[in-house]
Amino acid sequence: MAHLSAINRFPIKSCRGWAVDSAVVEPWGLAGDRRWMVVDEAGEVITAREANRLVLVHPEITSDGLRLTAPDLPALDVPTPDPVGQVPVALWSSRLTAAPAGPEADAWFSKTLGRTARLVHLDDPTRRPTSPDFSEPDDRVSFADGYPLLVATEASLAALNDVIAERSEGAHPPLPMARFRPNVVIAGSEAWAEDDWRRIRIGDAVFRAVKGCARCVITTIDPDTAVREKEPIASLARIRRWDGATWFGVNLVPDTPGATIQVGDDVEVLESVPPGAGPIRPAV
Repeated sequence: MAHLSAINRFPIKSCRGWAVDSAVVEPWGLAGDRRWMVVDEAGEVITAREANRLVLVHPEITSDGLRLTAPDLPALDVPTPDPVGQVPVALWSSRLTAAPAGPEADAWFSKTLGRTARLVHLDDPTRRPTSPDFSEPDDRVSFADGYPLLVATEASLAALNDVIAERSEGAHPPLPMARFRPNVVIAGSEAWAEDDWRRIRIGDAVFRAVKGCARCVITTIDPDTAVREKEPIASLARIRRWDGATWFGVNLVPDTPGATIQVGDDVEVLESVPPGAGPIRPAV
């Protein structure tokens, strides 16, 4: 039977993630996942798409906030800010407010990225609805791109790595799952079976599979060096191209918030569609 092989939590959007053995599922994602974000002076999100060095920042959740580490910088402890002081922020089409972390955190990120940057905290995720095209009116999300969780499968990564190895004649090492930044990783399924899932259960938690994940240049950034390359987009474009985009992984929305998932939990597909149509994606 398929099972949950890894759980990853990303405290700050675009920064390094942490593997955990268990996590509480909240309505807007895993507890502690993507509740912080880096923005520019206008409040617009800064991601690793344009600031590659964000992937080198290690945020660790502490009892009262975060501890930040990055190459060539001293560690910094950042307390969770007072939510009374809100500032406007923008994440794609979302316009909302968040609490500023303060000048010390801003200076730390500005030095890391070599540009003006500010750190903000989403104290109340109910402020941000999910993208309405693939979810329900009451669904909410933290600072993830559009939906609360991302699932990927070990079988699909292995199939992609086989293509990369063939195209490079064995010269390219296998890509790690970290390139794709999933919250939950499933072992024991068939490759690309996740395209067809519509409802799944992980342990006691039930999720809707609402949309495939169209992949961007973040997947081409080595999480250990911040160096960009052509893979995996070059190979995904050969085998996973629909509607002008490349796809890997599926977005999930929780239907049983409050449940705890653990590595090793059984995974059951509750609803699925016949294979062959590819990932769930916008109608054309």
